[in-house]
Amino acid sequence: MTPRLEQIQNITRRHFLKGAGFGSIALSTLIGVNSISSGSTHNVNPLRPKPAHTAPKAKRVIYLHMTGSPPNLDLFDYKPELVRRDGQNCPDEFLRGRRFAFTSGVPKLMGTRRQFEQHGSGGLWLSDALPNLHPVADEMCVIHSMHTEQFNHAPAELLVYTGSPRSGRPSMGSWVTYGLGSENENLPGFVVLISSGVQPNGGTGSYGNGFLPSVFQGIQCRSKGDPVLYASDPPGMDRQMRRRSLDTMQRLNELQAREMGHPETLTRIAQYELAFRMQVSVPEVMDITQEPEKVLEAYGAQPGQTSLANNCLLARRLVESGVRFVQLFDWGWDFHGTNPNRGIRDGLTRKCATMDKPIRAMINDLKARGLLDETLIVWGGEFGRTPFREGRTANSDVLGRDHYPDCFSIWMAGGGVKGGFSYGQTDELGFSIVENPVHVHDLQATILHLLGLNHKQLTYHFQGRDYRLTDVHGKVIEDLIA
Repeated sequence: MTPRLEQIQNITRRHFLKGAGFGSIALSTLIGVNSISSGSTHNVNPLRPKPAHTAPKAKRVIYLHMTGSPPNLDLFDYKPELVRRDGQNCPDEFLRGRRFAFTSGVPKLMGTRRQFEQHGSGGLWLSDALPNLHPVADEMCVIHSMHTEQFNHAPAELLVYTGSPRSGRPSMGSWVTYGLGSENENLPGFVVLISSGVQPNGGTGSYGNGFLPSVFQGIQCRSKGDPVLYASDPPGMDRQMRRRSLDTMQRLNELQAREMGHPETLTRIAQYELAFRMQVSVPEVMDITQEPEKVLEAYGAQPGQTSLANNCLLARRLVESGVRFVQLFDWGWDFHGTNPNRGIRDGLTRKCATMDKPIRAMINDLKARGLLDETLIVWGGEFGRTPFREGRTANSDVLGRDHYPDCFSIWMAGGGVKGGFSYGQTDELGFSIVENPVHVHDLQATILHLLGLNHKQLTYHFQGRDYRLTDVHGKVIEDLIA
């Protein structure tokens, strides 16, 4: 029997016995059976480190999500034949029976305007929009054959992070901290950094705990102002008074834990204590002014600002301090071509300039500190972009692409994956996968495997059945693993 089911059973018996009038006789026996109620919960920590299922390749994750989904055909997936056929009508076999977000009729094929070259010993194709990633090509493991069923932003993003296109499921970072705990009791196990001032398309559900205890939810930290909202002491309360208040609330919560055995009561105790410790630890780890000037310059970071550069540096500081899962969301990658900043020429150039420099610095920084081998970096969006011009901007000078779920590219680095490696292949026009398809659930299973977690065994019982991140799907892509 699972611990949660045992709790429910004991609670049901206890309430029956109390209602029958002889609860005082049986209650002590039942309390002895319930591990939550057998003594003080003062030292119970849901985020304590837990053993992995198998020997892990990686201990921690930095997941960089480019919200809106970058145009893979202009960054990683070079298609000379599409360039040759630029401006031709899209063949009917690629349109028949398909739905697109903003395109109807017969659109025109559009080859990339970017220049591609091969880089690193593995000969990865990278475009001129990513000049700062060229020198770290040998660290990158690029998957060209990702696919999903979702072609709208919010459900596609939720599928990537929760395994379901609908809100309510736990996010990947929550699953990982539920399975492995945290390496630093003074910091959250799962931290979220948002660099664009805009929440992810899936909202807080993209980093929420769903039906897992709320101690496993992603904690959003900020690089400007208070690092964590509402963690500071209110006016008129000093740290000593805060400590006394927490001790009193803890005693009350422990009484409720012994009475009800509800896991959220333990979560509440753990969260209050973590928040108290975070008042000292979080401002320290979030203070990038402690970094040497050459490090700030390498990232392009500016203390006091909100940027992807700052957040990449913070991600390194967080994983170095023992945070298990760091999620970065950077909005502004929806390149429909509806205005110059959303075009795949100048707009993409400007947007990539805010991204490739800090990510290169983060890779080099982690490697120099001996952390890259144990830190899995994942970069990507929620789907791909079409090989043809988006319908709304067909007559515009600004070029853009529509949403496309059938194939897209992501890449990983460090954490046990092959460097300088290209996996999967799409057809000559970039419409279909012709080699080694990788579904979103396969990516999730592989990330968990690299962390030493079996995606079929990492489950949580809720509403009568066991749930997992990969739902009832997913397979580990062994070819990606070094």
